[in-house]
Amino acid sequence: MVNDPNAVEVKTLNFFYGEKQALKNINLDIKRNEITALIGPSGCGKSTFLRLLNRMNDLIAGVRLEGKILLNGMDIYAPEAESADIRRRVGMVFQKPNPFPKSIFNNVAYGPMLHGIKNKHGLNRIVESSLRAAALWEEVKDDLHKSALSLSGGQQQRLCLARALAMEPEVLLMDEPTSALDPISTSKIEELVMDLKNSYTVIIVTHNMQQAARISDKTCFFYMGELIESGATDQIFTLPQQRQTENYITGRFG
Repeated sequence: MVNDPNAVEVKTLNFFYGEKQALKNINLDIKRNEITALIGPSGCGKSTFLRLLNRMNDLIAGVRLEGKILLNGMDIYAPEAESADIRRRVGMVFQKPNPFPKSIFNNVAYGPMLHGIKNKHGLNRIVESSLRAAALWEEVKDDLHKSALSLSGGQQQRLCLARALAMEPEVLLMDEPTSALDPISTSKIEELVMDLKNSYTVIIVTHNMQQAARISDKTCFFYMGELIESGATDQIFTLPQQRQTENYITGRFG
């Protein structure tokens, strides 16, 4: 699979909450080392889709999936696939910063420790490199044993990003990661995301059209559980092929 440019391949995906179908016949390839933005009105299925990519919907009773999701060629819903392993390989940053009520150091070290890394030198290295990757190291390096809850909202979100990066994921999912942040913190996160695509495949749900246009390589428009259109971000925003996409981007509904 080394020659395959796609990090994620979604094939004929249908997803149900009980009797209610939330996603209909989704087919999508997501390339390595690109930022893919998922846009669409509230309730259109984009966050549901995002959570399927690291099996977070497994935690909900009565859900059912048809079709396939391949992560670097591996079917993540195959019987032999372990959800804990998938969540290690596919990191996630949520809408609201959710640091653990622990020290800054232990927030970042938590995942690696859970996966058996106990060596202090190794943990120190992981914590520093992850905080550097999240552009937070210089701000917290002298306060690593302070509570993560003492950080500002923007710093907490970068800490959550560092916590995800500490697991060395192949794909990074971000569910509206700046919607609770001020403009300066938002700008920092956007710059970070654009840097991170050199090392990771990033998939971001955003309600902010300008954000999608600024940072993503590819944009996917969801509406009522369907993937209406996907393509290069420039093309989606300037020459959408579908009327619904154009109506949403120009603010006629949503």
